[in-house]
Amino acid sequence: MAGVLALSRVLAITCVLAAPSGWANAQKAPSMPSAAADLSGTWTSRTLTPLERPAGQPRLALSRDEADKLAGRRSAFLAADSKPTDPNAAAPRESSDPGGYNAFWVDPGDYYSIVKGEIRASGIVEPSDGRIPYRDRVAATANQRKIGQEYASGRGDYTDPEDLPLRERCLIGFGNTGGPGMLGSLYNNTYQFLQTPHHMVMLIEMVHDVRIIPIFDTPEQARAAHKPSVMTPWLGDSVGWWEGDTFVMETINVHPIQSSESSIPLTSKGKIVERFTRVAKGEIYYQFEVIDDVLYTRPWKAEYTLTVPNGGVYEYACHEGNYAMEGILGGARLAEREAASAVAATK
Repeated sequence: MAGVLALSRVLAITCVLAAPSGWANAQKAPSMPSAAADLSGTWTSRTLTPLERPAGQPRLALSRDEADKLAGRRSAFLAADSKPTDPNAAAPRESSDPGGYNAFWVDPGDYYSIVKGEIRASGIVEPSDGRIPYRDRVAATANQRKIGQEYASGRGDYTDPEDLPLRERCLIGFGNTGGPGMLGSLYNNTYQFLQTPHHMVMLIEMVHDVRIIPIFDTPEQARAAHKPSVMTPWLGDSVGWWEGDTFVMETINVHPIQSSESSIPLTSKGKIVERFTRVAKGEIYYQFEVIDDVLYTRPWKAEYTLTVPNGGVYEYACHEGNYAMEGILGGARLAEREAASAVAATK
């Protein structure tokens, strides 16, 4: 509890320091919703529901039997993957894939999202097929696929630290956990929200990102407060306002590197509108809409439910004690020296 209180004090001070200077002379705070709409608390996006609907699943809603079977398969896989390693087993077969985390560390969720009383097969609700309506899926996801290939094979450029993806550099959380468009990921899917009259603060456990969103009285005032387009911060430029008991956030100017690696890419012409509604003591109805005529044939929407986790927010120690980047870059330099030596030996 002491840690939570300390965090609240720090975030509250940050909000005051971040307040636009014009508010210093404001006569009143932005209009507030009812007390029942308070979003403050600890929440989680853990779910087995993917953003896009899998092939072969025509319906948005799963039956209880379908969801139980799919969740059961996942549980069986994790149980098999979590068995102790046989110390007498032979060495793994040589492969270009070094493998990844074992199941002990993975915690994406154990069931599918229940939204508006339905068990959902996908986060996307519009369009009705549950798929992202890319104009050119191959082009829009080129960098994501490149990163995936480098991760699986270990082969990349690695000329400098900037070649490594954001998740390797521990700059922002991977899997779009911090948003805009806050999705569940492999693990650390916890958030702490702190609501004040002037700001909504969202602490993301994954890589301890923080979104600090100023709150305005109207959408027009909020949009007028967006930063100049040359400013493209991590997680984008977000402003907010209340529509009744729903908190609305509009985000533009997402950093282009983040966008190129994101499962929800966005150009400088696009925006994402997120909506948070407290529908029960332990539930937030979360919806976001992606609008970008450059990348998509139409706007598209997704819906999830944020619930209360069993525990609190934990430290996400990413680079602390992590020698991966040093090893990756050191290995690349060694490969270059070996290649240069081989060329010299032929002369």
